[in-house]
Amino acid sequence: MLGALNIGAFFPLLFLSAYRLPGGMAAVFGSLGPLWVAGLAALLLSEKPTVRTLLTGIAAALGVSLVVLRATAALDTIGVLAALASSASMAAGTVLTKRWGRPEGVGPLVMTGWQLTAGGLLIAPVAFLGEGAPPALDGRAVAGYLYLALVNTAVAYWLWFRGIGRLTATSVTFLGPLSPLTAAVIGWAALGEALSPVQLVGMAIAFGATLLGQMKVSRPRALRSSRSFSSPERNARKHSMDLTDGAVRR
Repeated sequence: MLGALNIGAFFPLLFLSAYRLPGGMAAVFGSLGPLWVAGLAALLLSEKPTVRTLLTGIAAALGVSLVVLRATAALDTIGVLAALASSASMAAGTVLTKRWGRPEGVGPLVMTGWQLTAGGLLIAPVAFLGEGAPPALDGRAVAGYLYLALVNTAVAYWLWFRGIGRLTATSVTFLGPLSPLTAAVIGWAALGEALSPVQLVGMAIAFGATLLGQMKVSRPRALRSSRSFSSPERNARKHSMDLTDGAVRR
């Protein structure tokens, strides 16, 4: 189930949306992950979503949209549905990974490997039926494939599932909006792509929402110290403290 949600369904839907939608539009739908997780965590983990969580999730999606959307972006029904389904699939996989945990004696790396294997086995027949046998690969293609398989997928998912085991599902998914922000920064640094003031504002909003998503809500403490005591109670407490102090001195 986890292999299907996190890998087998997520990747085909993600790339289908990327092919049919502008990259920025697909990123905006992907940034809705925190809202999906908040709803599913309430149903499956009994984590009641707070107003702050919902507002922070909306702010993250707004910030990402300011960074990546363009006025010429066009909507495609199939692409939109695929983008929403991929985001929901990843959110469900994240929440269920948190709910079920890992089997005893199984570490994050082993669990990641099995999920990638299960998801890959689900994708393989679909790819074969849709596109036929894989093409011949030269040395450059093999190097690119190894990079995507090891760094972008195996290592990334290992860190992801390791983080799920240590953080709440909502906190983990709030890291998702950092992906399009990272792409924008790399485009600026490596490709010389200019960032407009609107994009900078969007990055600040999305990054601030990510930080707020990691903060824990403090619970009110019991107000025992503010309780008022009557005169007999105060005398009894003072007598007890005097006895204790005398015992310590002795």
